[in-house]
Amino acid sequence: MTNIDRRNVLKGVAATAVAAAVAPAASAAPAQAGGRHGGGHQRPSAADLARFDTPGDRDFPKVGGNLGNQNYTALRGIDRGNIRRLRGAWVNRIEGGLASGSSQSTAVAVGGVLYIESALGNVVAVDGATGQTRWRYDQTRGTLTRRGVAVGGGYVFTKSNENYVIALDQETGQVAWEHQVNGFGNIEKVAVVYHDGLLFCGTNDGPRGAALALDAQNGEVLWHFWGTPGPGELGNDTWEGDSWMDGGATPWIHPAVDPELGLTYWTFGNARGNNSSQDGSARGGQNLFANSLVALDLRTGAYRWHFQSIHHDIWDMDNVMSPVLADVSIRGRTRKVVIYGSKSGMFFILDRLSGTAPLGVVERPVPQEPRQKTWPTQPFPAQGGWTEQRIVDQPLGTAVPGDPNRAVPNYVQGALYDPHWETPILSIPGHGGGGDWSHLSFSHRTGLVYNGFGYVAAAHSLTESSNGLRPPGEYQTGGIVAVDVRTNLVKWKRRMPYSLAHGNGILTTASDLMFIGQPDGNLLAMDARNGRELWRFQTGAAISSSPIMYRVGNKEYLAVYAGGTSIPYGNSAPRGDFLWAFEIGGDLGPAPTPPPPVIRRPVSGGPVEGTAVANTVVIGRTYNASTGEIGATESFAVAGMAPTHLRIPVGTAVTFTNHSGNAGVRGATQFFEGLFNVRLAPGESFQYTFTKVGEYFYNDPGSPRSTGKIEVY
Repeated sequence: MTNIDRRNVLKGVAATAVAAAVAPAASAAPAQAGGRHGGGHQRPSAADLARFDTPGDRDFPKVGGNLGNQNYTALRGIDRGNIRRLRGAWVNRIEGGLASGSSQSTAVAVGGVLYIESALGNVVAVDGATGQTRWRYDQTRGTLTRRGVAVGGGYVFTKSNENYVIALDQETGQVAWEHQVNGFGNIEKVAVVYHDGLLFCGTNDGPRGAALALDAQNGEVLWHFWGTPGPGELGNDTWEGDSWMDGGATPWIHPAVDPELGLTYWTFGNARGNNSSQDGSARGGQNLFANSLVALDLRTGAYRWHFQSIHHDIWDMDNVMSPVLADVSIRGRTRKVVIYGSKSGMFFILDRLSGTAPLGVVERPVPQEPRQKTWPTQPFPAQGGWTEQRIVDQPLGTAVPGDPNRAVPNYVQGALYDPHWETPILSIPGHGGGGDWSHLSFSHRTGLVYNGFGYVAAAHSLTESSNGLRPPGEYQTGGIVAVDVRTNLVKWKRRMPYSLAHGNGILTTASDLMFIGQPDGNLLAMDARNGRELWRFQTGAAISSSPIMYRVGNKEYLAVYAGGTSIPYGNSAPRGDFLWAFEIGGDLGPAPTPPPPVIRRPVSGGPVEGTAVANTVVIGRTYNASTGEIGATESFAVAGMAPTHLRIPVGTAVTFTNHSGNAGVRGATQFFEGLFNVRLAPGESFQYTFTKVGEYFYNDPGSPRSTGKIEVY
């Protein structure tokens, strides 16, 4: 590799001259726009290109709507003039009334039939006009969370446990073939993408992640591309020692495909080391291709270019969203771009052919932690981000609930890319905030890209066993943002009561409507030009999928699957198995309203009646609810309040005690109302009388991870 090539790799921009060095198996020449593609295939026909450009006026043939993941429909029969008459045409309880599980699947519509995967991983084909089930396929290898089927070549493609890809006959649902794909990590959750005889499959777990192309006739692997390169492959020297062997970097969301350029675009997840996404101490280097968008030849898997959005990630901010392709005018020139970003709250607008940034990307110095081997700079779009990137402190008692800049007290407060070690550093957007895996939409009409996102601050440290702490008691809310792709500037932004970062896809239409579902079960229609709400409908369960539109005969339908998932609201989010279709003048009204999700992050334990513990909380100790015993040793963990959840009648005085066996000062800071803020030496106590009904969170200034809640009834 030349010095120039190596410099390009380290900058995360195009390095097409070294494509052959990382082709997993092939030596085909790079495809050129307007020329022949690898594998001897001709330039795609106008019909092929139309599949990328728009789903047209009938089908919604894949998750993401089209190969460019635009989630846009040319249908315009539902508009601002008649939206108030939009009602249910039919509803199908695809699992007979299931009210549990994790439903993350988006329906697709082909030839008047909807295909959907349930929370159990079963596949159901439903008549798009009547809502009647045509056929169903039941998983034979156990329950499996899925994110959507692919349809093509006469088959419906799904997956099962044990890494099987399954082709079902599109007309009957009978198994046509099954093929086990081993050696590349877990392929079971990621939605499949079909194009021209190929299946593109990502991986969602494993020591190393890989992007895969399979033969749609039998499931045989045609090529693969590792997220963590092995010895001799481009990028391997960006991993310290053998850390690439368990570096993660899984492409756990479906890619985009550009048939004209002959390229696929994959987003690879965060790096990890020492079994932790928070610990970079043993994996020095940029850690390619973690946190990267990589363009690969769709026929051969040959590397074309990459862009790394976060170098040496220690925050689980992996920016794994489905890339969105668009053709837009930038500074008077039509550019073929790919839109990439998500968790970090920023969009990178990149040229699809070269990986360069027509609107500019700046590498900025960031704070360093030598023990973490942090990278000295991080890339930022020249226009900045579309959400807050720094926690702003507010005096106790003045913070507005749900304020995106709020900070749970007593944590060390930081900004995006502030490093950590043992002490938790609270920052925003957080690994559960930003865009995460919500499905974006690009409107051909407005030129805007729309994104549902979350405000979920996170405290990162090596003391966390997983990928960072979402502090108990914080408000988990969110919003919708519309960004002009031509300028990468925010056109409008709207606060919402719930996080919309986890599968809450957006659909835009040729009539300038925008649809999105919420975790409370409401499906909303908004004006795509300004975000004004125009209509809402209660579906009966949380929505963690994308709305779609399709046409059967002369009727246009809107459809959405309402099933619900645990992210980020745990078991408080209502679950179901409602596949809804809507039409103007439909006969069905809304479902009964389920209990709304609990938007404040819960404490670790269940409720304990005050009378059971003499209305006393012991700070710095755990509590065994089954025995009533207080922990024998001091605890600085999340559960370090005995008990964590105390339930009392209004007017009760609660005693807070720092256990006499604790080593030093502990205390209780009530937030966000600011009712009390005390420090106590070992053995000291404080008493407060709760005079209003409500829930009151507090944490320990000596260890803010230790958090409790007083429920007053």
